[in-house]
Amino acid sequence: MDNDQEKNLSQDQPMQTIENTSSPEENEAINFNNRIPLDELKAAVEKLKHNLSKVIIGQKDFIELLIVGLLADGHVLIEGVPGIAKTVTAKLFAKSIETEFSRIQFTPDLMPSDVLGTSILNANSSEFEFKPGPIFSNIILIDEINRAPAKTQAALFEVMEERQVTIDGKEHKMAPPFMVLATQNPVEQEGTYALPEAQLDRFIFKIKVDYPSLEEEVLILQSHHERKQRKPIDILEAVITPDLLKNYRKQIHEIVIEEKIINYIAQIVTKTRNHPHLFLGGSPRASISIMNAAKAFAAINGRDFVTPEDVQKSLNPVLGHRIILTPDKEMEGMSTENVIEMIVKSIEIPR
Repeated sequence: MDNDQEKNLSQDQPMQTIENTSSPEENEAINFNNRIPLDELKAAVEKLKHNLSKVIIGQKDFIELLIVGLLADGHVLIEGVPGIAKTVTAKLFAKSIETEFSRIQFTPDLMPSDVLGTSILNANSSEFEFKPGPIFSNIILIDEINRAPAKTQAALFEVMEERQVTIDGKEHKMAPPFMVLATQNPVEQEGTYALPEAQLDRFIFKIKVDYPSLEEEVLILQSHHERKQRKPIDILEAVITPDLLKNYRKQIHEIVIEEKIINYIAQIVTKTRNHPHLFLGGSPRASISIMNAAKAFAAINGRDFVTPEDVQKSLNPVLGHRIILTPDKEMEGMSTENVIEMIVKSIEIPR
């Protein structure tokens, strides 16, 4: 009987280590030191999810990653075949936040000035005046980002990273919050331009959206039938204000992350740089993105500290579009998700 008890204790130990190994006195100290009020943030996230679920059926992981990207102050690339509500979800997501929204349809003849804006001569003052382009908004939806040529895609480098546009030597700052949601079709490649690695690296996440299940497909049809001719965007209302979002983002930065978790992130990203199956590994920006995303995952779950599970949940959407397989492994059908899983298994999880 004693051996059985000892065996059970050893089996339960890893879960106990993650959840709680402190004495009551130590718990009181932890609560005292890490008093970050996350109840309001968690409630706002649930309200946002509920708001979107009025129209969007399923796609829970997609919606959660959009919210995490918003809280982590990052941009999101959405990839999926046509007709699975990529654009609709992005528009409804923007509608749920009380900010300005702009949509840009990328085409092969789109010029950088069509996105950023240009200087126009004012006949009255005989001076050039800057006319902002559609990028000057809060939530920007870029439809089919891979349809524009390289010079137009390059126009997004500065604004996505530095939140500013430089025209004629003058800097024009973007009003916060500023978030780019870009969609692309992975199947139809005719007339498209592959996004350069420098631009891919500026997206905190690449979210791959799949087809709905049979049950979800039935619910989609029923929901569409019951709405009659009402547009989806007319059903939703804004549930988060810019001021609230600003406060939530401040709380994300205050989330506690221990040194062993930071080392865990660094080990994972470093291994992508020398892994035999990878041609290109993750950058330091990838490490920062993983950390920020893990903090946001912790916060929306009501925790003021990051766990290894938060880190692991962030890996595929953060690293999937940043790392590149070697040609031979790509031909063998291996995916970046497979390599990330191999790397995670090779590194000891901090406890």
